[in-house]
Amino acid sequence: MAIIGEIIARSLKIRKRFTKKRDNNWNVQKKTLIKLLEKSQYTSFGKAYQFDKMLGTSVDFIADFKNAIPYHNYNSMFEQWWHKCLDGEEDVTWPGKVKYFALSSGTSESASKHIPVTNDMIKSTKKVAMKQFYSLTNFDIPAAAFGKGVLMLGGTTTLMEKDDYFEGDMSGISAKNMPRLFSRLMYKPGKKIAKTPNWEDRIKLIVENAPKWDVGTVCGVPAWVQIVLEEIIKRHKLNNIHDIWPNFAVYIHGGVAFEPYREPLKKLYAKTVTNIETYMASEGSFGFQARPGVDGIKLELNAGIFYEFVPFNEENFTDDGEIKPTAVTKCIHEVEKGIDYAVMLSTCSGAWRYIIGDVVRFTSVSEAEIVIVGRTKQFLSLCGEHMSVDNINKTIDALGNETGMDIGEFTVAGFPYENRFAHRWFIGCDNPTVDNETIKAIIDKTLCAINDDYAVERQSALKEIFIEVLPKETFIDYLKHMGKFGAMNKFPRVLKGVQLRNWEEFLKQS
Repeated sequence: MAIIGEIIARSLKIRKRFTKKRDNNWNVQKKTLIKLLEKSQYTSFGKAYQFDKMLGTSVDFIADFKNAIPYHNYNSMFEQWWHKCLDGEEDVTWPGKVKYFALSSGTSESASKHIPVTNDMIKSTKKVAMKQFYSLTNFDIPAAAFGKGVLMLGGTTTLMEKDDYFEGDMSGISAKNMPRLFSRLMYKPGKKIAKTPNWEDRIKLIVENAPKWDVGTVCGVPAWVQIVLEEIIKRHKLNNIHDIWPNFAVYIHGGVAFEPYREPLKKLYAKTVTNIETYMASEGSFGFQARPGVDGIKLELNAGIFYEFVPFNEENFTDDGEIKPTAVTKCIHEVEKGIDYAVMLSTCSGAWRYIIGDVVRFTSVSEAEIVIVGRTKQFLSLCGEHMSVDNINKTIDALGNETGMDIGEFTVAGFPYENRFAHRWFIGCDNPTVDNETIKAIIDKTLCAINDDYAVERQSALKEIFIEVLPKETFIDYLKHMGKFGAMNKFPRVLKGVQLRNWEEFLKQS
């Protein structure tokens, strides 16, 4: 297997050397939009918005595209168009009949969303995965790791069959459609375990079978990967995960900010593991970290997805994180480094000018590299403190570094307090090393240092900070209670409205 790894690594380097140099970012994106419009011009959506005229007679088809099609979120896209796909109608927003729907509740909605996954989107996801595979040779990864197993901690590949379609996690849909050779030779936990519908049962099977595999790469959301690795170490009485997986050298992660999990995961290793971030959602696969020593995720601009970026500010968004009809979008050649943008997509799954909910910041415009800094609806600004998910993640990272606390999940909520306002932090830690006052002081100090608006409001309207340290298991139990226990479910970093009321009610009953 070591020889196989050497051969694979060498082949990837040769393949990359002969890869044709890509056109500039904007030309690639213009060609992408033209292909999307051409392929969908005879759908109900394409006819309604006269895609044929944009392609045939338009002097500036980009401007016509923007002027003709309104912004969509999931609710508007589903209510006006995608519900027809669920009913089996063909050629609605993309040619043909939709065979798969990805179920996603995200972190801001309680009801499951049904997001179309077309054959073209499955091809797009495979294309991005292969490009990421080629890019691994950019990193200092032992050649032997390339020939080892790839453990993918995703959703079950057992999809729910409806009248005319299948539904399930996007990760499960992708795994079900992965190349046969990869599935047979490298994919772990294997088809049999991957089909297990219940996430807890699947974890138990993975833990039991872990010593049988030689894993070189692990993929999954950090919180769940940490749980699974800890369970494997505990069950088999190991010192660290490298006791049974000596060739484990790559961890591909996504879904949430990685920094709060970096140190807790390192404690489970005995060797260096290269962490590589990827950007995937139910709506598609968008990119991956392509260069070592760089935080940015490189957007894949030639995979059937056209991007627009909306400056995330008060001119374009309401206080509730809803886009305003008057908002102005930027294309890839118009963005600026260091500005926060909400991501808008038009895709080969039939999403059109669709706000995905993520907020990103470009770290390199020329390389189209971004970092994810939050969600349009997951920010806290009761009195102008403008506290983003990025602020929250950095604060928890600082808390862990300063105290040595082993922090699992965490979230924060805001509420009126004594004619002003307050924040309440809920932190998952089984053995806190400091008291709540010390935790509060570190959180307050960190936020004041990284967020000027927060520092100002702490002198006036934001009167108090409360800390509640809970067992890690509390957060997992809540996800189970809400029916969101699984590999692709994430605990929201900001709690508001119904979510906050559900959380508080759960804590009272616990």
